[in-house]
Formats: sequence, C-alpha cells, structure tokens
Amino acid sequence: MAERAWLPLTGIRVVDFSLFVPGPFCSSILADLGAEVIKVEALGGDPGRRYIPVQFRTENRNKRSLALDLKAPQAQAIVQRLAREADIALEGFRPGVAERLGIDHASLRRHNGRLIYCSISGYGQTGPWCERPGHDVNYIAAAGALAFPGQWLKAPSRSSLAIADMAGGSFAAVAVLAALHETDRTGRGAQLDLSLFEAAFFWAAMRHGLDPTVDPKAHLFPVNDIFEAADGKRLTLGILEEHFWENFVKAVADLAPDLAADSFSSDAKRRRNGDALSSRLSELMKQKTAGEWLKLCDDNDVPVDLCLTPAQAAELEQVVARKDVAAFANEKFALFPVHADGAMGGRLRRGVPKAGEHSREILVELGFDDGEIAALLKAGAVKN
Repeated sequence: MAERAWLPLTGIRVVDFSLFVPGPFCSSILADLGAEVIKVEALGGDPGRRYIPVQFRTENRNKRSLALDLKAPQAQAIVQRLAREADIALEGFRPGVAERLGIDHASLRRHNGRLIYCSISGYGQTGPWCERPGHDVNYIAAAGALAFPGQWLKAPSRSSLAIADMAGGSFAAVAVLAALHETDRTGRGAQLDLSLFEAAFFWAAMRHGLDPTVDPKAHLFPVNDIFEAADGKRLTLGILEEHFWENFVKAVADLAPDLAADSFSSDAKRRRNGDALSSRLSELMKQKTAGEWLKLCDDNDVPVDLCLTPAQAAELEQVVARKDVAAFANEKFALFPVHADGAMGGRLRRGVPKAGEHSREILVELGFDDGEIAALLKAGAVKN
C-alpha cells in the first residue's frame, strides 16, 4: 500500500486551529491525501479528546500536534510563523473568537497573502444567526434533514452520523482545494466562510427539493427498506428497479405468492399500497434467518445487505480486497475512499498524536532556537 498510495497533496501545509468534529474531519481528508497537517490545540488538548474519543482518534491520525495557549502574548510569534509557512488555515470557532485570539483571516493574511483561510461555524460569519450556539442535531433540524422519514412506516429519526459536521468538513475540503487551484492562477489567497447549517441545508434541499408541497415519502420505496429477520438481525432490501422486484417475487413465490398480486405489479401500485406492502414484507422477512435471506437474494440477483457495525464491515471481503483499512501501531483506520490509477487514495503516515507531542519539533522547524523554546515553555505558552 505504501508504494502505491495516491498522495496528490504532498507538499501542501495545513495549520488547523479547529476543535471537535468538522474542522478535524476536513483536515483528516487533506492529511490522508498527503498534506502535512499541524493540529494546534490548547495546552489541555482539543476537548474532542474527552467528548468523543473514538471519533477524535479517527479524525486526527496523520497529524502532528502543537499545544499552544493562543491567549498568551508569546503565542503570536508562533502563529505568525505558522501562517507564513502554511498553504491552508482552518478554524472552527464562533464568529469573533478567532479575532480575539489573533488567528483571524486579517491577522494571518498580513504574513501570507497566498493563504487559504477557512472558517467553519454553525451558521456562518454573517446573518442574524451567526452568533447562535448549536451542534449537529440543531443544524440538521433547522435545515430540513429531520422533517421526513427514512423508512416507510417509521417516523423521522436521527442518524448516528454527525451529518452537518461531516458534510461541512467535506465541503470545507472541497472549497479549500478549489481555492488552492485558484491561488495557483492568481497568486492570491482566499477567505472561506463555511456554515454547518448550510451544509446540511444543501444536502436536504438536494434530496427533497424546495417545494413546500413535496410528498414526504417521495424519496422512499416500501421495498427499499430495513427489515428484521427471524434471528433478530436486520437487513436491507434495495429493490427499486422493476426487474429486481420481479426477481424477488419469484424467489419468494412459495412463501409469499400474494406478492405477485396486481396491487403490487408496478412501482406506482406498490407506492399506492405501500403501508400494506411494507407490513407484509416485515412479516415475510421474519420467516427466515438473515443468513438464509442473504443466500436466497444473492442467488436470485436481489440487492440485499446486513446492517453491520463499522468494525464488522472492516472484515468484509470487499473491504479487504480493496485495502480500505490500514493499521498504524496496531490501530486500524479506514482510508480515504478513492482509488486513482489503481492506487489507494491515502496512506497512514502517522498515528494519533498526544496533545503537544510535536511542539518542540514544530517550533524548531519554524526557526525557534533552544533558548527561545525554553522561554516559551517556561512562560506556559506551549507544552510538549
């Protein structure tokens, strides 16, 4: 994997001042693809280390940590040198906080006119909601992502995934790379304003549109859903196209001849009779174990999959064959999910840093000598 990894961002330098999920998720994508990411965190570490330890680790591999007290007067000399050396800077505070800490766009741009600066906040840097507090569940609710159900007979519910946070991080990665391309043409940097609420709104609007009279089940199909098998395991049927429905009806002809009825003979009729069909399928799926359904559906070309945990998915033959998981110091991580010219997109070059693990190393690279580093440590501006 190391010999064939696709690392298009090799040589790109990122300084990440962000916390928790969105910004670190963005910089983890950049780091996987070869960028050198310096994670600047408080002396006590990013609060995400304590709040969501698992996700903290997955999102902060491949990075180096500089523990820095941004409120200390001595920190500004370090911030200025970081800005001079960086191609991209990320921050994830509420509007106004970065300015108070001296890491805002205007401050950093004085030291590097080519810097791509991206602010990731809940509602954006402007507008009446800009200083409003919030977290992922708030953003997706306001954006319309909790208005419609995800299953035919179930009420809307929240995903285990941090939709707005991870969508926002993804959009931030796209935006900074687009800006980097523009900077190559113009020689000028860019100031980017990424709203997590707007990221969720964009996804919800792309999925459901903006028509206030939209059918709340327009995106659902009664045979494209989650069902429980006889052994209590959950599996998914992915039946959309007519030929898949016909294959399924033939496969279960002995168990459920009623599915061949005219009332279910087209997509429009299956939708019209969706409540009855969904209930009938729920009854049917409980007549066999998940393993039996997997074999029956696979043998008859019907889309089916078990509901797995990520740990279980990591053991699937498809994941193993594609080398989608790699280990560093015996800890496993999923890699960036793109292959380019036959090479895996991304590589694990580092594990997860301890807070301040690379402080001295980074300061030396920035040109601070031993005496200056000792003074910074003594003043409590940095920690290693």
